[in-house]
Amino acid sequence: MVPGEENQLVPKEDVFWRCRQNIFDEMKKKFLQIENAAEEPRVLCIIQDTTNSKTVNERITLNLPASTPVRKLFEDVANKVGYINGTFDLAWGNGINTADMAPLDHTSDKSLLDANFEAGKKNFLHLTDKDGEQPQILLEDSSSVEDSVHDRFIGPLPREGSVGSTSDYVSQSYSYSSILNKSETGYVGLVNQAMTCYLNSLLQTLFMTPEFRNALYKWEFEESEEDPVTSIPYQLQRLFVLLQTSKKRAIETTDVTRSFGWDSSEAWQQHDVQELCRVMFDALEQKWKQTEQADLINELYQGKLKDYVRCLECGYEGWRIDTYLDIPLVIRPYGSSQAFASVEEALHAFIQPEILDGPNQYFCERCKKKCDARKGLRFLHFPYLLTLQLKRFDFDYTTMHRIKLNDRMTFPEELDMSTFIDVEDEKSPQTESCTDSGAENEGSCHSDQMSNDFSNDDGVDEGICLENSSGTEKISKPGLEKNSLIYELFSVMVHSGSAAGGHYYACIKSFTDEQWYSFNDQHVSRITQEDIKKTHGGSSGSRGYYSSAFASSTNAYMLIYRLKDPTRNAKFLEVDEYPEHIKNLVQRERELEEQEKRQREIERNTCKIKLFCLHPMKQVMMENKLEVHKDKTLKEAVEMAYKMMDLEDVIPVDCCRLVKYDEFHDYLERSYEGEEDTPMGLLLGGVKSTYMFDLLLETRKPDQVFQSYKPGEVMVKVHVVDLKAETVAAPVTVRAYLNQTVTEFKQLISKTIHLPAETMRIVLERCYNDLRLLSVPSKTLKAEGFFRSNKVFVESSETLDYQMAFTDSHLWKLLDRHANTIRLFVLLPEQSPGSYSKRTAYQKAGGDSGNVDDDCERVKGPVGSLKSVEAILEESTEKLKSLSLQQQQDGDNGDSSKSTETSDFENIESPLNERDSSTSVDNRELEQHIQTSDPENFQSEERSDSDVNNDRSTSSVDSDILSSSHSSDTLCNADNTQIPLANGLDSHSITSSRRTKANEGKKETWDTAEEDSGTDSEYDESGKSRGETQYLYFKADPYAADEGAGEGHKWLMVHVDKRITLAAFKQHLEPFVGVLSSHFKVFRVYASNQEFESVRLNETLSSFSDDNKITIRLGRALKKGEYRVKVYQLLVNEQEPCKFLLDAVFAKGMTVRQSKEELIPQLREQCGLELSIDRFRLRKKTWKNPGTVFLDYHIYEEDINISSNWEVFLEVLDGVEKMKSMSQLAVLSRRWKPSEMKLDPFQEVVLESSSVDELREKLSEISGIPLEDIEFAKGRGTFPCDISVLDIHQDLDWNPKVSTLNVWPLYICDDGAVIFYRDKTEEIMELTDEQRNELMKKESSRLQKTGHRVTYSPRKEKALKIYLDGAPNKDLTQD
Repeated sequence: MVPGEENQLVPKEDVFWRCRQNIFDEMKKKFLQIENAAEEPRVLCIIQDTTNSKTVNERITLNLPASTPVRKLFEDVANKVGYINGTFDLAWGNGINTADMAPLDHTSDKSLLDANFEAGKKNFLHLTDKDGEQPQILLEDSSSVEDSVHDRFIGPLPREGSVGSTSDYVSQSYSYSSILNKSETGYVGLVNQAMTCYLNSLLQTLFMTPEFRNALYKWEFEESEEDPVTSIPYQLQRLFVLLQTSKKRAIETTDVTRSFGWDSSEAWQQHDVQELCRVMFDALEQKWKQTEQADLINELYQGKLKDYVRCLECGYEGWRIDTYLDIPLVIRPYGSSQAFASVEEALHAFIQPEILDGPNQYFCERCKKKCDARKGLRFLHFPYLLTLQLKRFDFDYTTMHRIKLNDRMTFPEELDMSTFIDVEDEKSPQTESCTDSGAENEGSCHSDQMSNDFSNDDGVDEGICLENSSGTEKISKPGLEKNSLIYELFSVMVHSGSAAGGHYYACIKSFTDEQWYSFNDQHVSRITQEDIKKTHGGSSGSRGYYSSAFASSTNAYMLIYRLKDPTRNAKFLEVDEYPEHIKNLVQRERELEEQEKRQREIERNTCKIKLFCLHPMKQVMMENKLEVHKDKTLKEAVEMAYKMMDLEDVIPVDCCRLVKYDEFHDYLERSYEGEEDTPMGLLLGGVKSTYMFDLLLETRKPDQVFQSYKPGEVMVKVHVVDLKAETVAAPVTVRAYLNQTVTEFKQLISKTIHLPAETMRIVLERCYNDLRLLSVPSKTLKAEGFFRSNKVFVESSETLDYQMAFTDSHLWKLLDRHANTIRLFVLLPEQSPGSYSKRTAYQKAGGDSGNVDDDCERVKGPVGSLKSVEAILEESTEKLKSLSLQQQQDGDNGDSSKSTETSDFENIESPLNERDSSTSVDNRELEQHIQTSDPENFQSEERSDSDVNNDRSTSSVDSDILSSSHSSDTLCNADNTQIPLANGLDSHSITSSRRTKANEGKKETWDTAEEDSGTDSEYDESGKSRGETQYLYFKADPYAADEGAGEGHKWLMVHVDKRITLAAFKQHLEPFVGVLSSHFKVFRVYASNQEFESVRLNETLSSFSDDNKITIRLGRALKKGEYRVKVYQLLVNEQEPCKFLLDAVFAKGMTVRQSKEELIPQLREQCGLELSIDRFRLRKKTWKNPGTVFLDYHIYEEDINISSNWEVFLEVLDGVEKMKSMSQLAVLSRRWKPSEMKLDPFQEVVLESSSVDELREKLSEISGIPLEDIEFAKGRGTFPCDISVLDIHQDLDWNPKVSTLNVWPLYICDDGAVIFYRDKTEEIMELTDEQRNELMKKESSRLQKTGHRVTYSPRKEKALKIYLDGAPNKDLTQD
């Protein structure tokens, strides 16, 4: 193409046709190549990366033409894996010992076929290290650095990839393996333990400071004097050596933090990098005392300034000398919306004096009066290493939040500090120094108060002199000093984030190559000066909490400059210049790293697989993890597994072998005959992170022979069924093939179990309750649904049952029962001798249970007679009737005043015990049930359901019962710990509803989570017992008590059909428990020994499984609409204000007064409390907080939201109840007397409204304090809102500016709030230090006993501390 006259590109005709022909030729050539390639054989290459360059080694597959040269194979592998070609080797991996094979030549032009590759087969290759060196990772060309400058972003999360490009931070290929690959920069990163980025930034800066690193290397650790683990300088030495010599990309800092005395929790605490710098320097100074490095920190980082005040009338100046390690620079002046533009501007503001006039006048010692004065700071000496802190964190008093100032503040690469030095050549007056240091220091400068004879140090620049020299050499002229104060920037510590948290990283210039690098935890990359400029910040807008949303939150926080002085600027020590102890340390660290590398190599070549073994003696399946090197043989692996399973004293090792096993299906996949010398790596298919199969250590008896398991076989567990005995035998294992027919399978089973195949019936259980009779002889096992592991039942009798339909046959019913029968262990309640005698009466009628037929359940008697369950229950009920009548008659004649400590239900059971008043309630309750069932013999007596008296001896167990409306199981918490309400409501929600109802003046109904209590009645609507509707299998046998079970406990081993209802199950247990099913409770015991009560009687036992444990406890089970309630006594002025009393039963529709009436006898008998109904109240309990006062006319479920796991407070009143209506409010007040440093007891105040004025009037009335002097504050935390008397006067929010109590910040809407009040005219007691310390100890002890904190305050940031002894101080008095 050539340019035309109009400067347009116009193709010439011959050129066009020539181009077209060339395109056709190229296309033809390509088609021929594709056609030839299609006909050419292919070579499949599978390459496994076996190097340590990456933690997760890749496995790649290449399908290449057979004519491909070996050289091209290396190139393709390098591109695929990401290594530089020529830095790795390829060796054969087809089961050949690679140590005996030379690697392939990466420069060879041989074709793959000529290089012994096999076409059409898998060719396995191992990618290995070349000459002992790891492969080099392929990186993008560094020439792209300049092209990507504009796209580069310096942020908190850099990633691998091209240097400085945006992709560095968004690469998705990053993995932990990068820790093992050293950065292309040659520098090593630091691993972030969790939130230790601030530490990493400072450590890298110190490491890149030649003067600090060299001085640290010259210090020698004396192991005889200190533990190396707690030596901070030694651990820093080790870290610096690793940073300089390690081949890893990043190393850990855990040894350094351990030397600080930190534990793992410190890694989750983020701190300020400037704070860490100061604390670390202090710790190093302490550790380096009396060594050559004792003054290292001061020589490198310490400067001096003068804090002065000069009288403007007489010129008198008071001053003192302060030292500093860093200079804090304000970003934005107080009250200003405009930030300083540059560091130079902020430095000028730092030394700008202020005028003290008006009320701030200065008292002049010479004038002897207050005068106007000038106050300010002057720099006297600058350190060799100048640290500037940019104070980006501030407090916004408008929003009352901490904020970060992201305003732009520039800083130069070279900073001339000569303009800030004090040029005054005059001597300071020989008078006493001024004592006020000025606000500009803000705690950032060390205060060294000195006498005025130190004035000779003015103008002396000791901070930039590292060598010891005479005073005359140190003193220099101001002009020379100015010219020498040029500093160069070499470290910028950057913070990215907000005041609440963020990320630190460091941008550091290397003094070796003058190149800037980003040290971002484990990532180190090159950056440019443009990247440094991006850390200046980006917002100069108005001040506010959300200002960071409109600016980059990534900006410089600390700057470190070094003085430019060729005579003083040091270079890093070369290897040959290292002290001898550092050379030894380098050698040790290299050996440790090589050892770690070898260990990783072993780990990488170790197969880790699950190992199972059925113990030959205990018959228990044991599980472990077998870790075996891939080169270990199968025989060696068997010996390892044999020892791991502790079988040395059980069977010989020759009776063991490893087989391939599927634990999920309980399937033996194959055995390894003749492969005892095969490496485990080949048997298991290589080293993998997870395997799709397991190994089983199979055992045999010495006279047995191992069976051969071949791949493709299926395992079948055969259970032989005996219809006459109604038994199912233990399984016998046979192996079959899926293509076998049913006839062939019958013959196979016949040979194994010796039963005739002609009359054999085989039933396959494909899944739970899915029984299939194999009735088609020619059908294959695969067609019948056989899988890897199967279960069949075999029966071969000649009964007529064979002719019946399968689902109607005895065999089906027996198998159905077998499939649904579970074994349970039942712990019966502890019995007294009397109750045991009555149980004997029950058991004489029944004895042991026997076999079960299709229609009913029968129990085998001791003489062989058969008796139905109905007969047992009828006879037992008659005995209970007779017993109850006798108890009633004896109770009328006995001593009613006699009391007992035994359980009431035990007294019911025992006809030998004396009758007393403590049993009368329960006897009448039991009689009521009996009278209902037989009205002819007994006259009916009305009693409420809550008249059952729960004994105190069992209250600790029975008290924590939660009848959940959402679950059939209820948590029983034995230690009486608080459990949240099931319906999610608390006292606030109840109160809100209550106050709303009071205001609206109408009645509402509060609904619970469900309408009923979650407990179903034991009888259906027709009155027929639900247990009678269906008879299912039940068999109970005595069981030996577990070790540790208490004397008197009895266990039953129960085999029961899990389709039985809980009601029927309880009825079957009646003869063994000795009371009716309505008078005992069933608790399910879980693995953690936590107990849940099963309360839904119409639900089945389907949720139970084999070997579950059940505990039976005496006590009346709940009926529909009833709730078990825990009653606690509220003792407002006791040290423990919450005391458990008893369990009670409240019913839906019951009034509060009715529940109080029923509580009175229980309180008298169980707790010894003699109360009248009008001298105590019930109120809401939420955790330990008293809440709503329940009025006598309130109805449960209508006015009071009652729920499962409900708790109430019982409060004894001093007088008549003052709470009469819902609109009243009861608060608990407590007077604080600051002059005596004590709190008065609680007093209740009942308010008619939520008015603050009324509260003040009531407080004035009970205390005698004038109304205008009353100040009050709401208590904080859990009742009784304890607070130290040292803190109450200033920590509480006294006298809030509100007119009503139900608004913020009080928000008192419910009864039970705690109000502290005081007389504002009362002065606080003056305490001496001794009195304060004594009082602090008493208060600390008191509050710790009550479980309250010594002070109440929002969560504070944990102070950063370095412990010189390697462990934190355990003094409890420290913060």
